[in-house]
Amino acid sequence: MMGPRQVAEGALFYEFSIEEFVPKDHPLRGIDHFLDLSEVRPLLAPSYSSHGRPSIDPELMIRMLLLGYCQGIRSERRLCEEVHLNLAYRWFCQLDLTDPVPDHSTFSKNRHGRFRESGLFRHLFETVLKRCIDEGLVGGESFGVDASLIPANANQTRGIDSKEGLPPELTTRVVEEYLETLDDAAFGASTKVVPKYISPVDPAARWTGADGGAAFFAYSTNYMVDLDNAVIVDVEPSVPIRTAEAFAARRMIDRITDRFDMTPDKLVGDTGYGSAEMLGWLVEERGIAPHIPVWDKSKRTDGTFSREDFVYDPATDSYTCPGKKELRTYRRNFSKPRKANGGKDGFIRYRASKHDCDACPLKPQCCPKDNGRRLMRSVHEAARDVARDIRKTDAYMTSFIQRRKVEMLFAHLKRYIGVPMMRLRGPKGAYEQFQLAATAQNLRKLAKLVPQTEATG
Repeated sequence: MMGPRQVAEGALFYEFSIEEFVPKDHPLRGIDHFLDLSEVRPLLAPSYSSHGRPSIDPELMIRMLLLGYCQGIRSERRLCEEVHLNLAYRWFCQLDLTDPVPDHSTFSKNRHGRFRESGLFRHLFETVLKRCIDEGLVGGESFGVDASLIPANANQTRGIDSKEGLPPELTTRVVEEYLETLDDAAFGASTKVVPKYISPVDPAARWTGADGGAAFFAYSTNYMVDLDNAVIVDVEPSVPIRTAEAFAARRMIDRITDRFDMTPDKLVGDTGYGSAEMLGWLVEERGIAPHIPVWDKSKRTDGTFSREDFVYDPATDSYTCPGKKELRTYRRNFSKPRKANGGKDGFIRYRASKHDCDACPLKPQCCPKDNGRRLMRSVHEAARDVARDIRKTDAYMTSFIQRRKVEMLFAHLKRYIGVPMMRLRGPKGAYEQFQLAATAQNLRKLAKLVPQTEATG
């Protein structure tokens, strides 16, 4: 039989608890279990006045921001609407049924002031990372590094020709941030090459065609990942240039060493990190094994001998050509032996004797248009040889497969965390967005891999 029509009837009194309506296995419960915001208020205390109207609880705003990244909600306006309607979201933000939700404009006002100036977002990321370390999710021995392009929040068709420069009357906040980063090796100082266009709304974003398609304004988000459980151990924004991304990797390794006393035994990366300078820094200064392909353009394609056809002797610091003749840095005999030094470009020059080359039957295959054969050797060639030797091992093949974990994190970032493109502008906006996104990814990792019944305090 058909039941009676269901009609809602208002009651005078309700006995209601949000706690009872959120399932025990809800994903936000696991995230909340590992979220420690106990130091947020002391960290921000100097930024608040001791008198006046009480402000909105900063812990509430941080919870809402992290909720947005964990659930892939890009718009703060929509985030406020979702928290207002969703009981699980209200529970996570520690709001009762009748508590008001902050206005979306509150986030912008705090973001451009006290939140960024206090280093709050870096603090949140490192607090969650410390919890990952305490739970045993970070081995600290094998790190992977990679960068991913994130399109800037800028009109891709309204760039200003770099030769014209930015209009002198343009004095926005993002322009000031851009000027502050001109000497930063991860931004303005990464290259002397001037981009074709500059965005007037976000000049720090770089005009790039690095993905092989049409050029656009973009940033790079750089991840340093522990390969045991794909936990992000550091994150750094940069312009999408190889030298900038390599410098960002060095900065992240130094910061991890300083903050957590962790230096990996090996670093896994693609060819973008295989420059001589980067490999030299890893091997000679940090003692890290580079599981990285060597960036090498010495291979000739015209049928003549390449540098790999010459044998280097470290004892005499000389090369032997296929014709069994020596190539040396100096052709004169000095009473006091001189040690070869690299030029400003970081290369040492080796030359064969003109007399030897003229009489050599292999000259057409070696230096048909030159008087004598010349070779260049990087001052970091020993480190490059270390990388070449590692590439021949089975361990390198394992690292090559593990490197996909970093790429999967970028896919997760863009698809589930909701960062397919920049929402904020300027270098500081990039720092905030990338750090909060990485924090959310690590929180989700904790909630997934560490059951609450087994988690430590």
